[in-house]
Amino acid sequence: MRVGVLTGGGDSPGINAALRSIVRFGAKNDVEVVGFLEGWRGPLEDLVQPMTLADVSGILHIGGTILGSSRTNPFNEPGGPERVIETMHGNAIDCLIAIGGDDTMGVAHRLADYGIRAIGIPQTIDNDISGTDYSLGFFSALEAITDALDRLHTTAASHHRVLILEVMGRDAGWLSLMGGVAGGADVILLPEEHFNVDSIYTQIKHRESMKKRFSIVIVAEGATPAGLSGQVVDEAEVDAFGHMRLGGVGQYLANRLSERMKMPVRVTNLAYLQRGGSPAPFDRILATRFGAAAIEFALAGTFDVMTALHGMKIEAVPLADALGTPRPVPEGLLYMVDLFD
Repeated sequence: MRVGVLTGGGDSPGINAALRSIVRFGAKNDVEVVGFLEGWRGPLEDLVQPMTLADVSGILHIGGTILGSSRTNPFNEPGGPERVIETMHGNAIDCLIAIGGDDTMGVAHRLADYGIRAIGIPQTIDNDISGTDYSLGFFSALEAITDALDRLHTTAASHHRVLILEVMGRDAGWLSLMGGVAGGADVILLPEEHFNVDSIYTQIKHRESMKKRFSIVIVAEGATPAGLSGQVVDEAEVDAFGHMRLGGVGQYLANRLSERMKMPVRVTNLAYLQRGGSPAPFDRILATRFGAAAIEFALAGTFDVMTALHGMKIEAVPLADALGTPRPVPEGLLYMVDLFD
C-alpha cells in the first residue's frame, strides 16, 4: 500500500510526532508513505516528498510540521478536485491521511465523492473538533498558557495591576477555561457565554475589598461582549475557508475597564507563542497513537473516518459526524468559570 500524508491549517505541537508514527508504523507493515508539502497545496500542485525512516528520525520533540502547511482549499481553485485526483493517481496513492482541523479534514471528506479514500487526524489547539475527547496540540498549548499566567501573576502582584491574557479559541473556550483554572485566573471569559464589562469590573472591585490588589483575566479570542453583534475582529478579510481573523477582544476589554478604574489595564496576546514549541508528553503519545491507528484503518479498508480518542481507546469516527459543528465546552464544565467567586 502507498499512503500520502499532508498537514493543513494552523500548526500544533505534535504533528511531527504523528508523521513519525505514520512512517514508522507504516514501514513495519510494508506501507510506503509519501508526503505532500504545504497542506492541500501539495496535491493541487504535485508537491511531493518521499518519507523514509531517515526523514522522520529525531522529529518526535520538534514542533511545527516538516511538511509545511497552508490554508489552501482545493474547492476554491479552478479544477481543484480534479487536480488533486490527478496527483493522487500520478503518484499511485491508495489512501490519503490529512492531519488538521475541521477545514483540512472537511476537504478530505468532500473528496470522498470524487473517489479519494482518506483518513483524518484531528489537530488543533482549540480542541473544538467533535467526536474526540482531545485533539493534537491542546495539551501543549495549555502548558504554554499556564506558564504565561504563572509569569503574569508575579508582575500583577508586584505592581497591583489588572492584567488580561488573550488566548486562542474561536468557537470554544477549552483553552481559556482549562488554562484559567490551571493558571489561577480570577476572571475566565469564553465564547460559550457573552461577557458583561460591568460584571467584570464588579468582580475586580470585590477582590479589592478582600485585600486582593491585583486581578488576572483570561479571555478567548472568540469571546463576545454583551451588546456587540458579533466577535471582535482583527481583519475583516476572510481566508480560503471563509474565516475572519479574530483578535482584539483583550484590548477591547482593557479599554473599557481602564475607563472605569481610572488606571491602565495591560493586555498580553499570547498569539502564536501558545501553538509553537515542543509538544507536551501527552501530545507526543496521542500523536503516536493517532498515527499508528491511521495506518491500521487504511490497512483495514476503513476510510472517510477520523482517529478519535474516547477515554483510553483510539477509535474511528465517521468524518461526517466529526465535522460541521465545533465542539463547545459542555455545560457540565462551565461551573469552573465561577468556581472561586
